[in-house]
Amino acid sequence: MSEPRSTGGDLLVDVLRLLDVAAAFGVVSVHNLPLVEALHRDLRWVATRGEAAAVNAADGYGRSRDGLGCAVTSTGTGAGNAAGSLIEALAAGAPLLHVTGQIDSAHLGLGRGFIHETRDQLGLLTACSSWAATIGDDPVADFDRARSRLRAPLTGPVSLEWPIDRQYEAATGVLASGGDLASSPEPDDEGIEHALALLAEAERPVVWAGGGAIRCGPELDAFLDRLGAGLITSNAGRGALPESDPRVVGNFASAAHGAELLSAADLLVSIGTHFRSNETRSYRLGLPTHHIQIDLDPAALGRSYPCEVGIAGEAGQVLRRLLDTPNWGRAERSEWRSEIGRARAACRNQLEADIGPYAPICYSMTDVLGPDGLRVRDITIPNSAWGNRLLQITDPRTNIYPRGGGIGQALAMGVGASVGRPEVPTMVLIGDGGLQVQLGELSTLAEEQLPVTLVVFDDGGYGVLRNVQDQYLGHRFGVDLFTPDFAQVAAAFDLGYARVEAADQFHGAFSAAVDRGRPALIHVDCQRLGPMPKPFSPPVDLPEDTS
Repeated sequence: MSEPRSTGGDLLVDVLRLLDVAAAFGVVSVHNLPLVEALHRDLRWVATRGEAAAVNAADGYGRSRDGLGCAVTSTGTGAGNAAGSLIEALAAGAPLLHVTGQIDSAHLGLGRGFIHETRDQLGLLTACSSWAATIGDDPVADFDRARSRLRAPLTGPVSLEWPIDRQYEAATGVLASGGDLASSPEPDDEGIEHALALLAEAERPVVWAGGGAIRCGPELDAFLDRLGAGLITSNAGRGALPESDPRVVGNFASAAHGAELLSAADLLVSIGTHFRSNETRSYRLGLPTHHIQIDLDPAALGRSYPCEVGIAGEAGQVLRRLLDTPNWGRAERSEWRSEIGRARAACRNQLEADIGPYAPICYSMTDVLGPDGLRVRDITIPNSAWGNRLLQITDPRTNIYPRGGGIGQALAMGVGASVGRPEVPTMVLIGDGGLQVQLGELSTLAEEQLPVTLVVFDDGGYGVLRNVQDQYLGHRFGVDLFTPDFAQVAAAFDLGYARVEAADQFHGAFSAAVDRGRPALIHVDCQRLGPMPKPFSPPVDLPEDTS
């Protein structure tokens, strides 16, 4: 971009345009005024009610577009408020630009108690980000470095703190056209050759796709077809291929029938998954002895499970190398394909039986949202029990949830996702406890008039932890909470409202809310709806003697 620029805010606008970011989220402050002024004037400024929500919203914006988002926060406490949401983006490897204010450079590090001052703010940001820096005398160069980090193969949130005196200075200089981008490692020939030998010998192969596989759908499709394999996914890998595909078992590795399929397999090809603890029964899930692991991060190879062959590289590139080699693959494996189909059906049938009245609600969501509607989900029983498995995902951009497992982030993620893709409906699936973490963001939702339908599953507290205590401890504490009157909450924030007390009421209420195309809240009364036949408890490790 060319000069002139009157303040650093103009530079930030130039940077975001180069990054194809049309909106920014945040809280205005005396220590970011020039930035917010320029963003409000030249792009879309979305005023969240808290800094944590600003980062969550920017994260949701980026995920919904398969791109990145931008959050702008204030100094000290404001930057601290953003930390938890930065940790979520870091856990997800989500590219996100976080720009936070800083006190005048003349007072930095002196500990005078300057307003909004905090000790070692850069250290805080470094701990919560993939990379962080203080903007100095050459902000153009600093932003070029940040852009290079954001475009790198392995990324996450990038944080820049900007002293307020430097924000007011004219930022001279020309931004690089693309930045010096880090390239993906070339797959090593020896690893490719060893993998080909294992692929040629396999009789019962399974592929496990994680978040690193969601951008290589065509290659993955061809690879499965040629290998005659079934596809298991992690939660992050959902949508790598549409879950309507009969070869896709889905996010059921730790379910009984998914584990049985893995036990019967003689080869596992894992692509871009880190085998998270909650998806592997805390690493006690059995995997085939023969294991080819493909991951962009060399440090991930063999880290959670042994691999006979580890190939560092971008998933699509590695799969293309394998597919370019002739004379391997047995796509006619009809008996194994039938076994894959049986496992797929058995996993879903068992889950339907386990969740009872929630199954028709799940299928109504799939039907009304269609393949393109955004499925934003908080950490709550309905999501953990069935939203992460049975709620069909066709496009990975629609699969938005807190991968780090933190409660209460979905509302702001849904706001950002809807800003990113306003042409499609957005659903936010959340619990009564999670909603209250960011209740103020209902103001943001109402102010922006986004096509977001909030589905609140109200069980009067922290249901996941309640079930853990009931199962393992035999008594409860800290889990039964005061619940607001959601009809009054909806009225206070000018949201459409419906109450659901039976499964057969949900489809009509949800369909009407989505069709109106404006913010709405559907209150699902879980007590009236009735319990799941099998209470959901997360896979947690507690000492055997908890008395």
